[in-house]
Amino acid sequence: MEKIVICIIGSGNWATTIARNVGRNVINSQTLDEKVPMYVYEEIVDGRKLTEIINTTHINVKYMPNFELPPNIVAVDDIVATARDADIIIFAIPPTFVSSCCKTLLGKVKPTAHAVSLIKGFERGDDGQFVLISQIIMRQLKIPCSVLVGCNLAHEIAHDHFAEGTVGCRDQKYYRVLHDIFKSPTFRVVVTEDADCVEICSTLRNIIAFAAGCSDGMELNENTKGGIIRRGFLEMLQFVDVFYPGCRMGTFFESCGISDLVTSCYANRNRKLAEAFVKTGKPLSELEHILIPGHEPLGPVTAELVHHMLKKKGLEDKFPLFTCVYRICTGDYPLHRLVETLIKAREDIFHPMHTFQL
Repeated sequence: MEKIVICIIGSGNWATTIARNVGRNVINSQTLDEKVPMYVYEEIVDGRKLTEIINTTHINVKYMPNFELPPNIVAVDDIVATARDADIIIFAIPPTFVSSCCKTLLGKVKPTAHAVSLIKGFERGDDGQFVLISQIIMRQLKIPCSVLVGCNLAHEIAHDHFAEGTVGCRDQKYYRVLHDIFKSPTFRVVVTEDADCVEICSTLRNIIAFAAGCSDGMELNENTKGGIIRRGFLEMLQFVDVFYPGCRMGTFFESCGISDLVTSCYANRNRKLAEAFVKTGKPLSELEHILIPGHEPLGPVTAELVHHMLKKKGLEDKFPLFTCVYRICTGDYPLHRLVETLIKAREDIFHPMHTFQL
C-alpha cells in the first residue's frame, strides 16, 4: 500500500510550527510518507538562500530562528513541485496569497488530494459578503478542504506549552489521519465534521477582539471585557444560526469557539490595534501599517462585511455589539457607545432558524 504523502504550503511562524508537529508524527508511520516537502518563498538571508539554510541547518532563521525542524521537513522553492505528489496539502499562508497560489496549482495536484487550511481570514466576495478560505480553495482547486483553527498561538505551541486546536473535516476517511499528523503531547486536537462553523468562529472573533481592545484602550475594568466576551459569544451563535444553519451547538465549545474567542480578547493583533486606536486617536489606516504590517486589520474589515450581511436582512438591531464595533470603526459612534450597547442590549435571543437548541 502506498503511503500518504503530506506537504505544507507556507513557511511563516505558524507553518513552521505545524511542520515540526507533522514532521515528528510521520516518522516511522506505517501509513504516512516520512518526507514532508514545505514550500518556502525563496529569500536571501545573510548571503544564502533560505531553502538552503533550512535544509542544511534545519532551522527557519527568518521566521522561527530558535527552533529546530525535523530533518524530514524539506524546504522547496517551487510550489508546484511541493504539492504535485501530495495526498494532503496543508495551506499555512497569509489569506491574501491564497487565490494566486491556487491558480498556480490548478490542474497540477492530484484530483484525489485533500487540502487543509490553517489560515485565519477570508476574502471579500463580489456580493460584499465574506468568503471562507476553505471555500476559495475548494472552488479553485476542485478538491475538498478541511480546516484547523483554535486557541493556538504559534510561539506557545513551539515552546511545547499546552494548546488546543479544532479540525473541521470534510471527509470522514481523513478524521484519524488529520488528528494524528497535527497532534503533539502538548497540542490537543479534536476533529469534527462541522467545518463551516469551525472556520466562521475564527472569523467572527476578530470583531469581538477589537471591542475588547477598545475596552482596554479606555482602561475599563475586567468585568466590562467579560461582558464584551459574553455578548460577543451570543452574537456569534445568532450569526451562525442565521447565515450557516445546520451547525452544531457543541462546536462553539471547542477550541475554535469559546477558547479562541477568550484568547483573542487578550492576545490578538486586532485587540492590540483597537487599544492603540483608542489611546492614540490615530486613524486605523495609519495604525495598521505600524502595528500589523503586511496584515489586513481583520477586526474592522470583518465588522464591515458582517454589517453588510446584517443590513441586507434588516438585522442590525439584533446584533448590537457587531453593529457598534462597525460604527466605531467608521467614526459614526463615539467610544462610550460600547458600554451603552452592553447595558441596553436586549436579552432575548434571536434564534429564527432553530437549527440547534440554545
